[in-house]
Amino acid sequence: MILFLVLTVNIVTMKKILLPTDFSDNAYNAIEYAVQLFSDEQCTFFLLNTYTPVIFDNEYVIYNANVPSIDDVHKKDSLLKLKNIIEKIKKYYPNKNHIFKRIASFNLLINEIKQQVSKKGIELVIMGTQGATGAKQILFGSHTVHTIKAASCPVLAIPSSSYYEQPKNILFPTDFGIPLSDRELKIFKEIAVRYKSKVHVFHVLREEKLTGDQENIKRNLAKELKAIHHKFHFINEDEISHAIYKFQEQNSIDILIMINNKHSFFENLLFEPLVNKIGFHTKIPFLVIPHLR
Repeated sequence: MILFLVLTVNIVTMKKILLPTDFSDNAYNAIEYAVQLFSDEQCTFFLLNTYTPVIFDNEYVIYNANVPSIDDVHKKDSLLKLKNIIEKIKKYYPNKNHIFKRIASFNLLINEIKQQVSKKGIELVIMGTQGATGAKQILFGSHTVHTIKAASCPVLAIPSSSYYEQPKNILFPTDFGIPLSDRELKIFKEIAVRYKSKVHVFHVLREEKLTGDQENIKRNLAKELKAIHHKFHFINEDEISHAIYKFQEQNSIDILIMINNKHSFFENLLFEPLVNKIGFHTKIPFLVIPHLR
């Protein structure tokens, strides 16, 4: 008699998260936020630094072939600094669930993020942002805005003034303009379930009532969130950004989540110049999820 031994193997999926850094305090703050937010989850964190060395003298390179190139010098320096960050994180946030890998690349940041997301199957990008600065009242730094526009995966922006707190209250503004799939809401729901968050679905009324299509989308969203404590809020307000900011301040919101859908109010809110907007200075983490077209 031949006996076959069948072994059942539990395959644990590691979440893949990209953490761009320019070695600033702002970037390190975002890394700290990331490892705390996913402290109970098995993750591989890819710390990414991009560099663009200055143009160097070709004759110097030709006649000094044994001398390390400027690119080599920059890469070595970048990898060393990434190593130091990882050692610091492991010291202050030891976690057997977390694996860290370094990426030092001679490339433009946005191009490298797009390549790494595609190449490694990155599920989330978490990056620091300076937020609104000076009289220009810019919502985010240019790198963050370009990353949100270009990335094919969710992007979590951490303002420099924001420090980690469990996301017990989530604000989700929507115009009920598009139906949302489970794939689009995946990371949103994961966070809400893990932290037993209350989700505030927020809609600024443009008309007296929702259209038939909007009502259908609202019902479908309620089904998607049925296992999560949630509440719908309908606000009459002329200025959407001001309405969001006011609600955020009045309800102790811990994280703001939006779907980046072209032709929706979000695109206008994020990318239009905000010089004349009224005080929409987000001080909390902002998760932007791309709409799957």
